[in-house]
Amino acid sequence: MSLSDKLPQTSDRHAAMQRFRSREAWHVMKILAEFVESAEELQGIQPAVSIFGSARTPRDHTYYKLAEEIARRLSDSGFSVISGGGPGIMEAASKGAFYGRSPSVALNIVLPHEQKPNDYQDLSIKFNHFFPRKVMFVKHAIAYVVMPGGFGTLDEMFEALTLIQTGKSRKIPIILCGTEFWQGLLDWVKERLVGDQLINPTDLNLLKLIDDPQQIVEAIFKHYETRGFEPLPEEREQLLNL
Repeated sequence: MSLSDKLPQTSDRHAAMQRFRSREAWHVMKILAEFVESAEELQGIQPAVSIFGSARTPRDHTYYKLAEEIARRLSDSGFSVISGGGPGIMEAASKGAFYGRSPSVALNIVLPHEQKPNDYQDLSIKFNHFFPRKVMFVKHAIAYVVMPGGFGTLDEMFEALTLIQTGKSRKIPIILCGTEFWQGLLDWVKERLVGDQLINPTDLNLLKLIDDPQQIVEAIFKHYETRGFEPLPEEREQLLNL
């Protein structure tokens, strides 16, 4: 039985395929347009730090207040702060940066629920697709601060880890804030992923667990001041032999 026998029969299969291709091509063009527009808007915000966390965290929660303080310290230290633009931790990050010295940047996504833009955005960009939005989070950030969150937060964190681990993205600090929340996951990663030899033990060094806002800022500053100047292994060996 051939492929044509298995496919649904239509009166004009060629015309149907052409309509499908036209729709898909237009869909790709809309995604490309979001890349172009957002890249133009974001070209002047560097250096920047992306902050992630749950959209469901209430304003009186410890993590909300912690995210706001971290964002304010980063903003006053000269870093633009990029967040998802919605409520919860995203709002806390936007708010802290909004009242600081550097821009509060919001990469908003159109969703059927949860994602209503917050009121603390110096620069607001709207996306209809997750793909270009996620690229902009990585492309323009010199560090990630990951607060407690759900699937979306974990998605962003693990995607960044994958890009760095595979060499598709430059190495940047990925700082987890909230030891009580993250420790169980880190223990599982060490026990199962490292223990079963699914990742290298050194891959754990891609993550830093820091709860103190000032220490987070200092860790990001340390990376920013030395970025790109880390010697290669062979260069380090030559220096040791001098």
